[in-house]
Amino acid sequence: MIDKNNDEGLIVESINQQDQQTLRQSQQTDWLERLFKLSEHKTNVRTELVAGLTTFFTMAYVIFVNPNVMAQAGVDHGAAFVATCIGGAIACFLMGLYANWPVGLAPGMGLNAFFTYTVVGEMGHSWQVALGAVFISGILFTIMSLSRIREWLLNSIPMSLRFAMGAGVGLFLGLIGLKTAGIVIASPATLVTLGSFGEPATLLAALCFLLIAILSHRNVFGAILFSMLAVTAIGWAFGLVSYNGLVSMPPSLAPTWMAMDIAGALEVSMVSVILAFLFVNMFDTAGTLMGVAHRAQLVDENGRIKNLSQALKADSSSSVIGSFVGCPPVTSYVESASGVAAGGRTGLTAVTVGALFLLAMFFAPLAGMIPAYATAGALIYVAMLMMAGMAHIDWKDHTDTIPAIVTVVMMPLTFSIANGIALGFLTYAALKLATGQSEKVSVSLYVLCAIFIAKFAFL
Repeated sequence: MIDKNNDEGLIVESINQQDQQTLRQSQQTDWLERLFKLSEHKTNVRTELVAGLTTFFTMAYVIFVNPNVMAQAGVDHGAAFVATCIGGAIACFLMGLYANWPVGLAPGMGLNAFFTYTVVGEMGHSWQVALGAVFISGILFTIMSLSRIREWLLNSIPMSLRFAMGAGVGLFLGLIGLKTAGIVIASPATLVTLGSFGEPATLLAALCFLLIAILSHRNVFGAILFSMLAVTAIGWAFGLVSYNGLVSMPPSLAPTWMAMDIAGALEVSMVSVILAFLFVNMFDTAGTLMGVAHRAQLVDENGRIKNLSQALKADSSSSVIGSFVGCPPVTSYVESASGVAAGGRTGLTAVTVGALFLLAMFFAPLAGMIPAYATAGALIYVAMLMMAGMAHIDWKDHTDTIPAIVTVVMMPLTFSIANGIALGFLTYAALKLATGQSEKVSVSLYVLCAIFIAKFAFL
């Protein structure tokens, strides 16, 4: 006999369970809907999570590259690795929850090189003093983001110099990558010369660069990260890399926690360093955010960018918070465009990236295995992408192009972003004044030129 009452009870119970599960899912969706306004941005939870995963894998190379760069400044590698993850995570949470933007943030490439090779290596300051300069520049950037000073300064710096700064940082980063790889080496006769591709590390660095370029052209998911891992695996196969495991508890953050020397960064000699951190971070951030905003459809019918002020505040305050844990300036990553292309439209994308940064802390052994030649290949590739800004310069007006070229060329040749900016600004002002175009030199540019002249004269 069939117990119809029992069957009906089971059916009712099953329906009730399905209803409860649907209700829980609906409640979760409603909470995320209210927080991130998903329907308003024509997206959903699944799309945002996939977009966050895409952005993270596109920019995850920074968790391997940044600790290697910072370690050369004397920073503990394990602490630098954890600082990179925590700094990136907090910044992403700020961007996602406060500005509701689908932008991933992490310690800036180029700025970390300036930190290590110029401020610490060339100028001889301790990494604690350099961190103090990062903190002060972050405070200044935050103050500017809270006022109209930011807009005034952004508008007063010529477009040609803005693009040149980004390209110059790229060329500086590229020289460091080539030097680290052994592709370019010192020469007493010619200053620099070509290294030997007979060296395994040099050959693998070149292979890493080419592999990244090929996979990126083919739109392979996480091209930079997977190329670095592939070259590391090749190095391990030939005995060039030691296997130390993949997962462990995160290393201690104690060596870098609140280690910045603010008093030391207030010396007169650090003014140009602070300004370099400030300007490069500010213009890089502005360019990245504006580019991502258009791709993510964050522009209203009047052409105004939604929540741009909140996004700039989140970005600027991230550098301050990052200095607490031991990061060079934290900035928005142009790689966020990959997540936007995957459908990311809200801060849930950024929050997802932040959560993945925290998860990455448990892969410290893997980070320790990544050799310098693998990170060098990534540096060279990122550097070439940063050079794209030169295409936006007006090459017909030599009073614009010459200062831009001076900025770009002098950054790597003087091994200093600060010197490149200073010489570019001075050249621009001199050419405009000498050719009867004084109206194109703003008051703020005069002030900056006076500071740079004082730097070269007395320091």
